[in-house]
Amino acid sequence: MVKYELVFIVDARLSDAEKGDIAKQMTDLVTKCGGKVVNVGVWIEKQRFTFPMKKIWEGTYYLANIEMVGPEVARLRRELQLNERLLRFLIVNAVVAKKT
Repeated sequence: MVKYELVFIVDARLSDAEKGDIAKQMTDLVTKCGGKVVNVGVWIEKQRFTFPMKKIWEGTYYLANIEMVGPEVARLRRELQLNERLLRFLIVNAVVAKKT
């Protein structure tokens, strides 16, 4: 399993319950795609954008540390693109530098 970081942005105007529901959907989606969620939490509570995303000017950023097999990341990416409640998302490989 390879470690990844998943960052996703949701509308900041949503209630805390709705934001929590979206975060739960994301963790369920990761496990459905064969991954494991290490942790997930709010990274930035309210951030104003430089330009609007889907006519929305402020968003809440979530950061999730996940572990997945490489080919399953493409499946997760496709599933995330179908979710209309997400403004944006990013999946990056969390490479840890080794001491020499």
